[in-house]
Amino acid sequence: MPLGHRENTMFFTYIIQSQTSGKFYVGHTANLDNRLREHNSGESKSTRNKGPWILVHSDPFATRSEAQKHEYEIKSKKSSESIKRIILNSKAD
Repeated sequence: MPLGHRENTMFFTYIIQSQTSGKFYVGHTANLDNRLREHNSGESKSTRNKGPWILVHSDPFATRSEAQKHEYEIKSKKSSESIKRIILNSKAD
């Protein structure tokens, strides 16, 4: 197996929401639990001092590039209303 290759690794696009401000943050990761911990412990500069954060949505992907592409699609909408629709639609499924 090539160095750095992880067999059966899933990647995720995720949306977290600040419990203090209600604002959303969109990102991608291979480890949702660890990434949420990083956001809540202040290790992520963009979400530091803005939490606590909760995971409100995630989508699985086979590759990092697919997850990253989906992240950019969500971010390109630049609207909390479009993010709320994504969350509501996922709960309806």
